[in-house]
Amino acid sequence: MKIGVLGGTGMLGHHAAAAAQAAGHEVVVLHRAGSDLSRVSDLAAECRVADANERASLEQAFAGLDAVVNAAAYYPTTPRPWRDEVRTALRQTEDFLTACRAAAVSRAVYVGGSIALAPAGEGAVGDERCIRDTAPRTRNPYVRLKWAMDAHYAQASDQQLAVSIAIPAMTFGPYDYGPSTGQLLTRLGNGALPNYVRGNRNVVAAEDAGRGILAVIERGAAGERYLLTGSNTSMDEIMTLAARRLGTAVPRAVPLPVARAVSAVQALRYRLGGPPPQISATAIAVMSAGQHLSGDKALRELDYQPRLTLEQTLDSALDWFRSVGYLPA
Repeated sequence: MKIGVLGGTGMLGHHAAAAAQAAGHEVVVLHRAGSDLSRVSDLAAECRVADANERASLEQAFAGLDAVVNAAAYYPTTPRPWRDEVRTALRQTEDFLTACRAAAVSRAVYVGGSIALAPAGEGAVGDERCIRDTAPRTRNPYVRLKWAMDAHYAQASDQQLAVSIAIPAMTFGPYDYGPSTGQLLTRLGNGALPNYVRGNRNVVAAEDAGRGILAVIERGAAGERYLLTGSNTSMDEIMTLAARRLGTAVPRAVPLPVARAVSAVQALRYRLGGPPPQISATAIAVMSAGQHLSGDKALRELDYQPRLTLEQTLDSALDWFRSVGYLPA
């Protein structure tokens, strides 16, 4: 297949592209104008400009592709009302799908987030059946737009376009230039993470997530969700293991309501002309929505299973952050 990866300069997109190349597929990296293409030089792939805010740009970039991975779905970057964020996210979603159809793409994979799923309940493990039938009762923009996009993509398949949803768990690994999830590690290693919020997590290596996304492209059923999981763990264990490897003290755990209060104050300060919040509404959403996850469906239907342990996942990410200067060598 000729596979386009929207967001190929990001961590998940990069690993999906690398996995596709390793499997013998032809890859096209789809990126914003002005992207640093040295970040994908190891892929030696064709690169095309694709602007998620311009449908015509997407249609042109998708020409001749058999499948497109959307690893660049919208997410909030500054505090805005949740309705505005959801409206923007759904407009980009519809533009992406319309562009796929206009370019005669037959296969699309949306890389979503487990935050769109409902909590499994105390002591239970979440899976793809944890679906919210109605919008979550929260004003958190990240939670609302992730649910809205997930619901839209789940119903988007038709005879022309088969759409599946790949849902990587909490991901650490190389090529996290943002950094995104890796901020936990870089801030910890640079003395900028005094606190964290306790909770359960499932952590997957970016390398494994990339292979999983490829499996969804190749074998995923239309309209289906697939959790791409790694190790069920906790924030306590993640922080302890990371601090040990970095030679730093383990941060202090604080209650979620305290983190929410700090985030609200920082958001208000930003609206009054201050700096962007260090603890964003997105971060609060991620902190509060963690749970253990099951990868049984992906194993059963896609033959996907993770290869890296939690310790190996952290080592891989930390080694890469050191290699690019995000952490002291």
